[in-house]
Order: sequence, then structure tokens, then C-alpha cells
Amino acid sequence: MNRQQYYSDLFRQLSVPSEEPLRQQYFIDKLRIFMFGLPPKYTIPVDSEELASAKPLVRRTACVSTFGCQMNARDSEKLSGILQEIGYEIIEDEKADFVLYNTCTVRENANMRVYGRLGVLNGYKKKNDQMLIALCGCMMQETQVVEKLKKSYRFVDLIFGTHNLYKFAELLSDRIDSGEMVIDIWKDTTQIVEDLPVDRKYPFKSGVNIMFGCNNFCSYCIVPYVRGRERSRRPMDIIREIENLVADGVVEVMLLGQNVNSYGKNLEEPMTFAQLLQEIEKIEGLERIRFMTSHPKDLSDELIEVMANSKKICRHMHLPLQSGSSRILKLMNRRYDQERYLSLVEKLRKAIPDIAITTDIIVGFPGETEEDFEQTMEVVRKARYDSAFTFIYSKRSGTPAAAMENQVPEEVTKARFDRLLALVQEISREQTARFTGQTVPVLVEDVNDHDASLMTGRMDTNLLVHFPGDASMIGKIVNVRLDECKGFYFLGTQV
Repeated sequence: MNRQQYYSDLFRQLSVPSEEPLRQQYFIDKLRIFMFGLPPKYTIPVDSEELASAKPLVRRTACVSTFGCQMNARDSEKLSGILQEIGYEIIEDEKADFVLYNTCTVRENANMRVYGRLGVLNGYKKKNDQMLIALCGCMMQETQVVEKLKKSYRFVDLIFGTHNLYKFAELLSDRIDSGEMVIDIWKDTTQIVEDLPVDRKYPFKSGVNIMFGCNNFCSYCIVPYVRGRERSRRPMDIIREIENLVADGVVEVMLLGQNVNSYGKNLEEPMTFAQLLQEIEKIEGLERIRFMTSHPKDLSDELIEVMANSKKICRHMHLPLQSGSSRILKLMNRRYDQERYLSLVEKLRKAIPDIAITTDIIVGFPGETEEDFEQTMEVVRKARYDSAFTFIYSKRSGTPAAAMENQVPEEVTKARFDRLLALVQEISREQTARFTGQTVPVLVEDVNDHDASLMTGRMDTNLLVHFPGDASMIGKIVNVRLDECKGFYFLGTQV
């Protein structure tokens, strides 16, 4: 009897667990055995090291493509990890046997990109009758999107959203068993499932979700509707995950949430984000702590003090402005005004003089006048951002802003956008140059894309630095003298 038959017979005697993550581990093993002839990892003991390290009887490849934010990127690492556990070989080519798009819907063009790519995938699938296509993420939480996929993209095999990502193995098993399109979309959830497999992109740094969802309901933003209400992970689960990451070689973590500043409010024993940071700082072997995104309305004096006194929290704060006009901020439902925002910037710079402050700005929000836009320009001049992500307002159906009157004409918005971008870039160059001549710790991330004799790394302020070195330095923190400012990055020398 071959190994596949042996484990198939044993597996058929098992019942499906009701508790998570045991239930998903069951489906991972089911797919391992029946799709790849691999021995199980979770449900049945494997009695030899040789079997435990057995190769798949068939080779199938998978490609996971991520659209959107760092939350999506972290979700994709989990999805990729599940596929690897099942037996797929992860590649970057979309001609793979399994292609999964983890989608974003913050802006209209993100949806259009996905529809365009699906047309290409359909051509690939016609040449590979074993190919499977899956769609997940924020875009799938929109009812009209799912209806369009059901009607016009019947070649898609699996559709699920943001709330049931942990069920990926189970849903894939349903698709294999039924041979038909599987759609499983939840409107919301309070559940957080720990201990899913993860395929990290970098061995030395990692994102770590500390919370999911958003309660802010900014009038232009669809995120609360597709990501659900805020729910925080338990501190002990976060600490345990980071400790395991550090034991596996990670030196830098990025704490992720739609609004990390409101972490802990829904826990049985409430804990502030600042208190969580203090606990994470105690983890031995962890060198750097980053986080995003911070909402100005929840940025506390306690957090600023913890950052100022920390030896591990990076000197970087991403603090979205969105608009410098208090009138527009009220229409956006941001719950702070220009004065409050600038006072936070002043507090941050006073407490942490070398801090890098970055931001997001929307141009052309409904009703924005020239005076409102000039207020945004004035805040940029006063805040002196190290960099800014600037966006033209994108109408998202289902949000209050989409129904507002006085939508700004496209030509007006584009002209304002160009003026804002020019100012942001001018100030950013000046801000970057202030570090010239300093020697700073740099986390080496990769060989430079354009010159193999150079390494690329990041300062704790998130600035890029390129300097001579070799691949043995990747993942290490080294001291680099910042010799020459190139506007948005530095050329340096290791010292």
C-alpha cells in the first residue's frame, strides 16, 4: 500500500473538528493527502522523519498577488503560507496552477485593475484546464462586485472576503469537492483565529496584526464597510507571535491596524496602544518596532512619551492629515481640526526632535474650495513632512461623500494636485538633507536593484540608504555614514 492510500484510509475515519484552528488544520491535511499525496501535518501522527519530509507526488504551482495596503500584504503571507502547507509551490508567474488575487477597493482604479487582470487569467485558464482562480479581500465585500463576478466571470473558482480569510483551506476543499464556483462572503465577524501558517516575504522583518477593522467611518472611506468593526487581538497572542518571530530571526516588526491608536478598547481587560508597545519593547532580541496607521484623533500624550523614551520604537510617525481645512475635515468626519493636528505635530517634534513625520492627503474632496486647498498647503508648510502620499479624491459608492453635492471638477483637482505635489517634494528634499553627514543604524534589506555592488537598507526614520556591501549583510543592522543626499534617499558608507 502506498503512502497516499495509507493516509487516505486513516483520514477517512476522522471527523471534522468544530473548533478553530483545528478545523482548518483538518482541511489542510485533507488537501495535502488527496491533492498531493503528502503525509498529514496535523491530524495523524507521521512515524518517520523521511515521510514527514516527503515531496509531493504531483507538482502544482500557486501565485498570490496583493493589491492594496500592508494589512493586505500580511493577509497574503497567511494565504501563501496555507497554500505551501497544502503542497503548492509558490511562484510569481500568473500562469501558475492556482492564482489568488487579494484585492483592494479603496479607490475605483483598484477594482478596474482586477477586472483587467481577470481577462488575462481567463486566457491562461483556457490553456490549463487544471488551473484554479480565487479572489478575496476588500473588493469582494462589495455586493455589486460579487454579482458582476457571478454574471460575467464564471471562470473564477473561489470568492471570499476579509472576515473569513482563515477559512481558506476549507473553502478550497469545498471547491475541489463540488467542482463549482464557491462564494462565501461574511458581512462582519468578531472572531480572530490564531496560529495560521504564514509564508513571510522577509526572514528578518515581519508585519504583525494587532487589530482588525475600523470604527471611524470617515465619509470618503469604504474600509469600515469592508473590514468591519474594530476588534483587537489579545496582548498575550501578539507577544507570543513576536517572540516566535524573533526566535526565527526577525529583528523588526511592523504593528498593523487600520487605527493602531485605538488598540485595546474592546478587550475584556482594556489596554492602551502605548501600554502594548511597552510590553513589546521588553522582548529580547527584537531591535526595531514600527507601526501604522495612526489616527490623529486618538494620538495620546502617553504614546508620544512612550515613543520618546523608547530604545526600539522607530522615530517615524505616519499621521494622515487628509485635508488642512477644518471645514473639510468636519465634512470628512475626521474628528479633529487643523489646530489640533498641528499641535500634535508640535508635540511630536518637541518630544522626538529627529522624528520623521509622513502623511496622506486627499485633493478634491467634495466642496473643497481654493481657500480650503490653500489651508492644506499651509499645513504642509508648517508640518514639513518627510514625505506624503497624495491622492486625488476617488468617489466610492456606498460612502456618504459619494452623495455629496459640489463634486470638484477634474481639471481643478488635477491642477491643485500638481501644486501640492511640487510643494511636498520640495519640503521632503529639504527634510531628508538634514541628516547629511550623520552616522546612523541601517537595517540592510536587499541588494540594490540597479547596482549589485550596493546594498539597500532603511534608517529608523524609514529613509532609504544605498551603500557598498554584499548580500551577507542582509538582515543585519549596520552603522552607515550618510554621505550624499539624493533628494529622497542617501548614498552612504558603512563605518
